[in-house]
Amino acid sequence: MTDLRPTPLTDRHRAAGATFAAFAGWEMPLRYAGTVAEHEAVREDVGVFDVSHLGTVWVEGADARAVVAASFTNDPTPLADGASQYTLCCDQRGGIVDDLIVYRLREHLWLTVPNASNTAAVVDRLREQADGRAARVTDVTADHAILAVQGPRSLAALQAALAALGGDLDPTDVPYLGIVEAAAAGGRVLVCRTGYTGEVGAELVVPAGVAGAVWDALLAAGATPCGLGARDTLRLEMGYPLHGNDLSTDVLPGEARLGWAVKLDRDDFVGRDALVAAKQAGAARRLWGLRGSGRRPPRAGMRVLDGDREVGHVTSGSFSPTAGIGIGLALLDAAIKSGTTVGVDVRGTAVDFEVVRPPFVDRDPRG
Repeated sequence: MTDLRPTPLTDRHRAAGATFAAFAGWEMPLRYAGTVAEHEAVREDVGVFDVSHLGTVWVEGADARAVVAASFTNDPTPLADGASQYTLCCDQRGGIVDDLIVYRLREHLWLTVPNASNTAAVVDRLREQADGRAARVTDVTADHAILAVQGPRSLAALQAALAALGGDLDPTDVPYLGIVEAAAAGGRVLVCRTGYTGEVGAELVVPAGVAGAVWDALLAAGATPCGLGARDTLRLEMGYPLHGNDLSTDVLPGEARLGWAVKLDRDDFVGRDALVAAKQAGAARRLWGLRGSGRRPPRAGMRVLDGDREVGHVTSGSFSPTAGIGIGLALLDAAIKSGTTVGVDVRGTAVDFEVVRPPFVDRDPRG
């Protein structure tokens, strides 16, 4: 994996005995003690993930809001300082180039956090829309780390870690989906009340030079180091889609049940005309959850059958450590309804799964 990009914390992960995997051109920790143990630590206590492969992209200037509005599907106009929203970057055909979070720090200062493999495409989109406007787009991914602190005890652990590093922020004062700046180890850390696990938590955008100190302080506060394996099982239990599996340029927002993140009643943005037409036509397929009765999981790419008829395919699947069953997401014909029993072709054998609407576990990230 010598050609892969390390994060500012790679040496620490290696010293801790992490197993690594290639992900979107990055060398990322897949697991430490084990995926199930790390998954359970997040559900029951607190875990910390290095997610520095995510992009860190600033949009600054008098027209920053207009650039964000023209680039993505959601409407950033209602956001106040210190707020954020989930949004989509779509192409002219309405396909999903990326799903991401946009944060407004101040009127003329916005942060976007795209997925690793899509950062370049999102930067290109923002720069296209900034051309001719009073705005500047800066990709500072290489200068930062992003840490995700997640779990029932995450905010207490984060407060202890920041205090140990000279800060005095109480993360419980930050509202869900909020963002604030905090002091830590002589630098400034962005504390974002967001996450990808369904648990209470925060994501920290940290200057690369202080990332090690923040990571060490979180471990000292009791956080379990977690890899991308647990991050995947945690997000799947919540039914959160993953770009590259459940979302792609071949999937429309309505098909992925993400129409709530598309605001068509506003000024033009890339893909708007196609999305208007798609809404009028109605979705030909939908993203559903698959709940098994046993431990056998569905896997991405497996065919989904209604009797002898193929009605879709699995996009993500795994064993759920919390529920103790196989679960998955699948793109299915629009005629398939919740409660239907379908067969998943597992190496030539049709295994029964119930079509359900996620999440598969009961969690509330708002606290």
